[in-house]
Amino acid sequence: MQFLTAWLEKYFLPIASKIGGQKHLVALRDAFIGTLPATMAGSVAVMINALIRDLPPEFIKGYDGSTIPVIREIIAINGYVWNGTLAIAGLIFVFSWGYNIARAYGVNGLSGGLVSTAATIGGITFSFSGAITGLNLDQGTVDAINEAGWTATTTDITAAGWGWLPLGNLDANLFFTAMIIGFVATMIFVKLMLKDFTIKLPESVPPAVSKAFAAIIPATVALYAIAIFYFIFSKIVPDMTFLEWLQETIALPLLGLSQGFGAVILVTLFVQLFWFFGIHGPNVLAPILEGVFGVAQLENVNLFQQGGADLVIAEGYKWVRGSFDAYAWYGGSGGTIILIIALLLFSKRKDYRTVAKLSVGPGIFNINEPIMFGLPIVLNPIMFIPFLLAPVVSVSIGYFATILGLVAPVSQQVAWVTPPFLLSFLATGADWRAPIVTLVCMAVSFAIWIPFVIAANKMNPASGEETKDEKEKYA
Repeated sequence: MQFLTAWLEKYFLPIASKIGGQKHLVALRDAFIGTLPATMAGSVAVMINALIRDLPPEFIKGYDGSTIPVIREIIAINGYVWNGTLAIAGLIFVFSWGYNIARAYGVNGLSGGLVSTAATIGGITFSFSGAITGLNLDQGTVDAINEAGWTATTTDITAAGWGWLPLGNLDANLFFTAMIIGFVATMIFVKLMLKDFTIKLPESVPPAVSKAFAAIIPATVALYAIAIFYFIFSKIVPDMTFLEWLQETIALPLLGLSQGFGAVILVTLFVQLFWFFGIHGPNVLAPILEGVFGVAQLENVNLFQQGGADLVIAEGYKWVRGSFDAYAWYGGSGGTIILIIALLLFSKRKDYRTVAKLSVGPGIFNINEPIMFGLPIVLNPIMFIPFLLAPVVSVSIGYFATILGLVAPVSQQVAWVTPPFLLSFLATGADWRAPIVTLVCMAVSFAIWIPFVIAANKMNPASGEETKDEKEKYA
């Protein structure tokens, strides 16, 4: 371990320091950190609901928190918190992204955030439409549908609406699009501001008014440039938005992955890579995780109901959607609960330890946004290798333990917020060996994380640069 740590300090840290000091990457890092108050509040809401709504049904038959006074009201309140935080995490990020880019160049940060937000939202669909034919509706139903604003006959229904912003376009799925569109729009704004293409008002005008007027021309040019791009894109790809196109071109080439070890590892790697760049990996790969591995899990559930674990072992799938949660994504994608433990035990950086302490509670329930965006892990060069390597090793251990019959395959649908050990125990139909496999995966991941956590002690928390003073401080 000392050799690995020394090697990282000598060869990897200088490269990581240079990357970490790059202006745009620093702005991106700060943009993610800027979302922490909202993501932390949302994580707390999810965690509370996990305790009072999602976990009890695993132990109490017929439990429904939404029917119990007080608990029902707490769930509703937490829902409002989630609506304004994690449900629109991408929208919060895009403002923070533009704001930090503008600040990095010394121009109006508020206007930069507004330009980034407006440019990104401009490309999201505001309408929906659909039709159903071949029906047999009575006249009363037809009249009710027509009164609601849709169009209906006794055989057809045509539904359409405008003014809708789907939450699926505003959450973490928006991050990748926001990084691209927000960056381009804000940079156009920044360059024009620096070139002084602005409206100048007399010095007697209040500064707030003067700054707002100065940003009008650069912001207008930036937003029109992005609008023209959206227009051209809609002519080239008429059936989907730019956001949908990005998701589809990333996800579709990965369709068809199945049960082979190479496929499982490839999915694991892509999930981690997407997360490292701030993209919600499981959401991007949902066609595979849910459409392939999820279907396999449902088949295992049916087999278990018919003949128990023996039938699942004999005829079922070995690796399914819940297998990732059981053996690699404890604490969230990447197994970040292990990083939190490593930081608390070995980190000497006050900023890292503070974020780790705040992330313990959510991490227990597999909510890792606080550590992902608060540390951050996203675009943090020192965290890149272990963030990719640890889940791959964990998945490998879980995969071969299942293939070799050392543990039963996952055969139950368990809430993703179920804490580690308990999750793998329940998911495998109460196989007592499953938590042991999870523990082995955790131990190996812990050994992978330690050298990088120690190496991070040598980096300046403010700039990411390694300095002589820092070396002496953390020695």
